[in-house]
Amino acid sequence: MAELGNKDLSGRVIDAAIRVHKALGPGFIESVYESALCVELRVQGLAFERQKAIKLFYRDTEVGEHRLDILVEGKLLVELKAVKAIEDIFFVIGRSQMKAAGIADGLILNFHTMPLTIRRIAPEQSEGSFQSS
Repeated sequence: MAELGNKDLSGRVIDAAIRVHKALGPGFIESVYESALCVELRVQGLAFERQKAIKLFYRDTEVGEHRLDILVEGKLLVELKAVKAIEDIFFVIGRSQMKAAGIADGLILNFHTMPLTIRRIAPEQSEGSFQSS
């Protein structure tokens, strides 16, 4: 499998997530971890968008909208989970979000586990007709 691009950026995000996980531990809902991670990203001076809306198009017609948990520096999707185990569907959803946002790198961070579970989302290979807002 190819390595995650933006290694420095992804490393900084992972370090921030580990700090949050060590401080809070497992047991909270995703929104708590999202808020805490955004505090940590801000402290690190990283630009991010929280709950970024992505418009979805089919044949040049808007058919819906999806929200990304966190988009860091406009090039790294960060999906947060607080679940027993990361399921295959999370990777499918992540790839669709990356395609919609026009980005190639993504992470899934599961705060429910000890230690923090960190997984790369590989980009989808096919062309699509998504546009971001």
